[in-house]
Amino acid sequence: MLSDPKHYSYSALPDRQPLKMPGDARIAVFIVPNVEYLEFLPPGNPFRNPYGRPAPDIQAYQARDYGNRVALWRLFEMFDDLGIRATASMNAAVFEHFPDIAEAMTKRDWDYQSHGLYNTRFSFGMDEAMEREQIATVIELVKKHTGKMISGWLGPALTTTPNTPHLLAEAGVKYWADMFHDDEPTDIAVRAGRLISLPYSFEINSGVALGGQAQTGEAFGRMISDQFDMLYEEGKVAPKVMAICLHPFAVTAPSRAKYLRRALEHILGHSHVWQATAGEIADWYYANYHGKRVPAPALDREQAA
Repeated sequence: MLSDPKHYSYSALPDRQPLKMPGDARIAVFIVPNVEYLEFLPPGNPFRNPYGRPAPDIQAYQARDYGNRVALWRLFEMFDDLGIRATASMNAAVFEHFPDIAEAMTKRDWDYQSHGLYNTRFSFGMDEAMEREQIATVIELVKKHTGKMISGWLGPALTTTPNTPHLLAEAGVKYWADMFHDDEPTDIAVRAGRLISLPYSFEINSGVALGGQAQTGEAFGRMISDQFDMLYEEGKVAPKVMAICLHPFAVTAPSRAKYLRRALEHILGHSHVWQATAGEIADWYYANYHGKRVPAPALDREQAA
């Protein structure tokens, strides 16, 4: 495997043909609650890297536990009121531990983006067989509890391997969210099948803004609105895709929920906004642009190995 994987072609933004979205939308917005499960004592495994913090990690564990017990249910209520269909970024084990959450998401016809099995089981260090098994297990669990195939993949705790895109395409997953490299979908080169990168965000992401950056809830709400405003303006000429990446334990804590709601109301108050699921955006891109606009480079034998 080369050090530079060449999974996608370089494309300067001014040189691209503008996308044309359904209803002449300027922007497609998908909203991604990260619904996570951290094991209290993650098991060791010689074939993958261990969880990167001392265990039990009480601080991280209790935050996700609060999210699943309390904050996620506030988010359901908010989204119901605003008419939002979300794309859940799931640790699939949540469904096994909390079937009430699966039932609530299924009732609302949510879309599902895998976030691995547990956020304490990293993909780093996995060989191809183990990673293939991880992907298959996640797909099986989500289908068992919701009846749906996952539309995309975000690595558990943002971990990946050189085999990840190839195995996702092999399993029939539509998109890969780990690249963080564009405001438009991108064709990804794989050994067989097809795959795209769908814009995800390390900027409009409550895990980063409210966690590592220690922004206030009000500041994060303003960041969401400000990013939308710029992409919406650019969308007059060249439509964009915007992900709003949320962690319920953070954004719908009692001190912060109103700021998220204000930002979402701001976005939904504009015309020419396509509020869609990630799977719907991927389907639209495949139907209209995959392999036609900025095709992925062909993999040579060394890259495909």
